[in-house]
Amino acid sequence: MSAFDAVKRTGGAGPLAGIKVLDLSAYIAGPYGCTLLADQGAAVIKVEPPAGDNLRNYPSTLEGENRAFLGVNRSKQGVVLDLKRDDDRAVLLALADEADVLVHNFRPGVAERLGIDHATLSAANPRLIYCAVTGYGEQGPMAGKAGYDQVLQAMTGMSRLQGKASGPPELTYGSPVDYYAAALVAGGVASALYERERSGQGQYVGVSLLRSALTMQSARMIRGPGERHDISRDMRSGGITGLHPTAEGWLYLSANTAHFWRALCDRVGLPELADDPRYDTVRKRADRAGELVPRLREMLLARTAEEWEDLLADSVPCSVARGIEEMFDHPQVVAEGLMVDIPHPTLGHYRGVTRPLTFSRTPVPDPYSAPLLDQDGPNLRKLLRH
Repeated sequence: MSAFDAVKRTGGAGPLAGIKVLDLSAYIAGPYGCTLLADQGAAVIKVEPPAGDNLRNYPSTLEGENRAFLGVNRSKQGVVLDLKRDDDRAVLLALADEADVLVHNFRPGVAERLGIDHATLSAANPRLIYCAVTGYGEQGPMAGKAGYDQVLQAMTGMSRLQGKASGPPELTYGSPVDYYAAALVAGGVASALYERERSGQGQYVGVSLLRSALTMQSARMIRGPGERHDISRDMRSGGITGLHPTAEGWLYLSANTAHFWRALCDRVGLPELADDPRYDTVRKRADRAGELVPRLREMLLARTAEEWEDLLADSVPCSVARGIEEMFDHPQVVAEGLMVDIPHPTLGHYRGVTRPLTFSRTPVPDPYSAPLLDQDGPNLRKLLRH
């Protein structure tokens, strides 16, 4: 029996059933990329150093557990290996010999010093897909530096664009760069696995937070011949589209198309604006926001945000600005089966997000909890000895 097969999953097998993944990464980008593979049926073993993934130490109100670690590392086995020790490194090499995929986020040079670099592992297992997540890529003057989500937000212009024109830069919390990089990990690995079916060979897959942060902004990262550097690259349509106060709560409206603009005017009681040539394009409405927004907001104060959402929902894209806690029991989330109870060895159970993808012919397996530190280590070592 393979160490990767120690957990028997329920539900569907998923399109990646039979794929074996070694996750040596920490924090979010690499680990969540591996979780996305696990969501699709891959068997994932998370390898941590003796001190554990540092994400375990982040603030959390859960007794003896960490909310971020649970959310990022579902559906994995867990083992502690000190890769500076010969015996533990031998365990890793044995696992790598039978793995299909290995993911890590060591700084360039660390894997080589530990003897687990791409050249070494692929010589022993030519079919291995070896994915390295770095801060800035594999070459260049910053290749050896540590990169983190909010550092890249600041570096690549995201924080300045997020802030108001008259105010300081602002960060977008929730680690969007990390999570986008995680999607690139899962997508890049899946592409390499597909190509391996034709060539029979594994390969190196490189994902960086820098590439992630710039790729996220591809609509901004365009400069025509002769353009100044300081032109506006803000993608916000402005004007009517945005957050607005109501009698109670805030409402987000998106009325960029002619159809939605007309519907909004009709529903809020401003039908005379719908055909006014001064406001018949997104750009014109943004240019005349000083005229339009006060009139719109005066009308929106007649109802609460939830009342407007009910009134506009079938005709104008909109949403109440909700707290995240409200999403656990939101009717649409419940209908999609996105939140499930996941058993946990010390908490008893917790509710978490799962099934980010659906497949008609190869439904995905049920999730299981993120591992306790070295939860599966004793059993894994026992299996390897045999």
